[in-house]
Amino acid sequence: MKKNLIIFLSLIGLIGLLSSCERDDVKVVMLENPIAPTIESMPALSLARANGAVLLSFAGTPVDPGFQASTTYFLEACLHGNNFADALVIYTGIQDTLIKMATSDLNGLLLKKFTADQITSVDFRIRAVLTVDAGTGAPGTSSNPLVYTSAITTANVKPYGFPRLDLINSGITQKIESPLGDGKYTGYVKLDPANPFTLKNPETNTVYGTNGAVLAVNGAAFIPGVTGWHKLTVNTTALTYTLEENRIGLVGSATPNAWDVPDQKMDYNAATGTWDITINLVAGDIKFRLNDAWAWNLGGTTGNLVHNGSNITVTAGNYTIKLTITTFMPFGFEAGTYTIKKN
Repeated sequence: MKKNLIIFLSLIGLIGLLSSCERDDVKVVMLENPIAPTIESMPALSLARANGAVLLSFAGTPVDPGFQASTTYFLEACLHGNNFADALVIYTGIQDTLIKMATSDLNGLLLKKFTADQITSVDFRIRAVLTVDAGTGAPGTSSNPLVYTSAITTANVKPYGFPRLDLINSGITQKIESPLGDGKYTGYVKLDPANPFTLKNPETNTVYGTNGAVLAVNGAAFIPGVTGWHKLTVNTTALTYTLEENRIGLVGSATPNAWDVPDQKMDYNAATGTWDITINLVAGDIKFRLNDAWAWNLGGTTGNLVHNGSNITVTAGNYTIKLTITTFMPFGFEAGTYTIKKN
């Protein structure tokens, strides 16, 4: 009897302990409609090098699922209308109420996706990823997280590129750049004698022209000698410049003028660094050369173009040809590669 009483009292104590544990336990209850994060405000995104050290702030509100959860926030950007298929992650962290970063840091990130010195319409959002616990595979665990995104905010973005000089009145929008920011600018520009031009530093509003053979502040307009692409090199410290014809073209029996001048001129693509042309060819041969002359010419195979290389044989058709010059050094040391696609 005494033994049974002890067992009975022990069971009562165990039940009481379990009841106490249940009362003390904190239950996780999710809202039926969790509140997504929001973007409350964004800075102006027409950026300037002179403000590189200035801190920019993105403000938002956190996600509210109705309980405390471990949350990682992502501030993302994509080309307007691209639905974040190839999103640029600007920030990753544990809060979104105030995201701060230097102008120069944000500019460097934006340049990975968007063109320098050009206004682009960009979509932004905040994505919140919630993790309740780990290991079970249930919703909210690390292998199956809960994800909530803010409404999209669209803004005009204009990151700055290298220090540049803009060509004024050249007929098209173009520039030369200073990769080292040391006052030495260079680039390929498309010119026409009918469009004399000057150079302008958009950050200082300084205008450069020519005074004979030297560069001069507020000097006379540059007048190119021929129509087509040129290589323009400027040193604003030493006040020097060079303007050299740089007209790459196709020549050969497959081209409209065969082996005679003028060659079929190619256009320079600054984004890809290639010389491009789409052209109708007949069956025959082609080569690449500079300024309608043989001192600089390329022939050979698609992966190995060399000075005075062999003719390139083609069949009749419409082609898109892209030339990459790997060594430009005149003359006799030029080299490159090319791709040719029949359309």
